[in-house]
Amino acid sequence: MMAPDAITIPAGETRRGIVVAMLGCMQILAWGSTFYLLPVLARPIVEDTGWAYDRVMAGLALGLLAAGIVSPRTGRLIGRHGGRRVLAGGALLVALGLVIVASARSLPVYLAGWIALGAGMGASLYDAAFATLGALYGTAARGPIAAVTLYGGFASTVCWPFSAFLVGHVGWRGVCLAYAAIHLAFGCVGSLLVIPSRRPQAPAVANGARRAMPGLAPGERLMFALVSAVLTLGAAILALVGSQLITLLIGSGLSLAEAVGLGMIIGPAAVGARSIETLAGARYHPIWTMVASVTLVSCGALLFFAGPGAFAAAIATYAAGNGIGSIAKGTLPLALFGPARYPALAGKLALPVLFAMSLSPYVGAWSFQAGGVKATLTLLLAIAATNVALVSVLFVLTRGRRSAG
Repeated sequence: MMAPDAITIPAGETRRGIVVAMLGCMQILAWGSTFYLLPVLARPIVEDTGWAYDRVMAGLALGLLAAGIVSPRTGRLIGRHGGRRVLAGGALLVALGLVIVASARSLPVYLAGWIALGAGMGASLYDAAFATLGALYGTAARGPIAAVTLYGGFASTVCWPFSAFLVGHVGWRGVCLAYAAIHLAFGCVGSLLVIPSRRPQAPAVANGARRAMPGLAPGERLMFALVSAVLTLGAAILALVGSQLITLLIGSGLSLAEAVGLGMIIGPAAVGARSIETLAGARYHPIWTMVASVTLVSCGALLFFAGPGAFAAAIATYAAGNGIGSIAKGTLPLALFGPARYPALAGKLALPVLFAMSLSPYVGAWSFQAGGVKATLTLLLAIAATNVALVSVLFVLTRGRRSAG
């Protein structure tokens, strides 16, 4: 007879492909209406309100900080109860934040809206989706995680033109309200209808120490710290490049049209690399995906120093590395620490990652203002090279652990 606290998914209740498609589409919506919102809306907001550009952009930084603060709690909730209600609640909070932003007539109200948005981001973005898949499918979650990142790679490709179209017809406030309605109708209601409700059965633990399950053994703490550092530096690079790439390209002598054209390489390169990893990834340990990721990102950073003629190759190489890095972000902790602890640990890992994403654009802007293109590229290469060194240590520890096992 089944134990009352072991709730499983009946066969055929919800096909895995439908769950993955739902989570993938939610990632497009979540990223496109939060992290990728201000690149399109910032200027219209400034022109309409008269608020300073940096104050408008500070909303995203506040949102990412709020997301980092709530992420550990989000991970624990998903570990205990599954992701169905958590994801629905995240969509509801994002919708609330967007409504507040849309109705803001003063800067404090606008920033308060971004704090609400950030709380929703902490329960909506990749970390929450990955934790949900880990709770649902355990060690078999690698494929679904990779598939969800394929969808997420199209967030800017889908939402930037959609946002730009809406701005021209209903203004920036109308854009926020439209996204809020979509979050309520699709994200919130869709999560409740499609995502299975499941609390994974806790595996048996020696001496009945079930309460210690989410923790780390002394020998695992260094490995966890390295994973956290690698993911944090990777997030810093993502935010730095995302916020400064166009500026760096123009500063190197390219026109705005040429810079935007080169920037469009990122999406196809990232999705292409993720597609290859999705097809081949099951054949090797996720540490190899992380090794390939940081190596490609570092090579891409180095190629920028070759001058404008190498920019296309540099961007494609960087984007490919960052693309598969998103997969490794979800699959490597799952492989190293197991499915029982994965949701809670994923929440802990998200805290420094989102903090880094909130601060990196300002660090990049300061670097560019102080030393121009060369200084910013040097900073980028230094972070990327540091990550290669950290992943090398992590690779040795992982290999030793697998050999011992």
